[in-house]
Amino acid sequence: MDPPEVDRRTCWVCFGTEDDDTSALWSRPCRCRGTTKWVHDSCLQRWFDEKQRGNPTVRVFCPQCNTEYTIDYPALGPLLLLIDSGDKMINKLSNVVAAGGVIGSLYWSAVTFGAISVMQVMGHKQGFEMLEKADPLFLLVGLPVIPFGLILAKMIRWEDYILNLWRKNSQSFWIFRKLFGDYDSENRPLRQPEDTSQNDLNSSTRILCGAFTLPTFATAFGNYLFPKVESPLKRVILGGATFILVKGVIQIYYRQQQYLRLARRQIKDFVEPISKPSDDRPTSL
Repeated sequence: MDPPEVDRRTCWVCFGTEDDDTSALWSRPCRCRGTTKWVHDSCLQRWFDEKQRGNPTVRVFCPQCNTEYTIDYPALGPLLLLIDSGDKMINKLSNVVAAGGVIGSLYWSAVTFGAISVMQVMGHKQGFEMLEKADPLFLLVGLPVIPFGLILAKMIRWEDYILNLWRKNSQSFWIFRKLFGDYDSENRPLRQPEDTSQNDLNSSTRILCGAFTLPTFATAFGNYLFPKVESPLKRVILGGATFILVKGVIQIYYRQQQYLRLARRQIKDFVEPISKPSDDRPTSL
């Protein structure tokens, strides 16, 4: 007599029953009841391989009742135990060595960038002489500060402060309203849209590129606009301030125009398309 349906073993992985393969080994590894508590041992092993992906330390849980499966591995011999301990130690040391290598590479890259920036600002000859005469400890500490200082300075969004201050005070003075454009041609107040341009301008790659190219632009602006200034450092400071000011004004103008375009946005009414009349004329034979 056939067993009742409730007691019939059905593998929840391949949906095979005990009638399909009478020689298959069955397993009951979790708290599930009914037919879902049974699974082929071979199917369960394959499913474990997919979950662990070659890492035997990964914990595996039943997808139905969330019970953690109990795994029993054969005991390792003394030689295999020694090899396994050495392998785990190498894995831990590899992470530390890799992290140290990355940090060391970033540090020496910052030192190199700082030295290049000094020679670019002071001039190649004068900057090289200054680096030779400086204390080595001061160079190892001071040079890496240059790129990190440039990045921090780039993250200061002074344009946002001026733009927000301008928008808040534009209603108080008619000249601001005229320049700012808070009213359209029909003297209606503009809708205040959500300003999302800052998210685009504050991307990490843009900050890095802007910070690393600032010494180059500052030197170029200083040499071109202030050639009569004898001190190279003063020329670079004046050139950098001019470059930052011009760039900030351009960004403020661009963001404000984008802001006004959004404020004047109009969503048009839907117009039903005009369908062409069908040609019902009979065709000639």
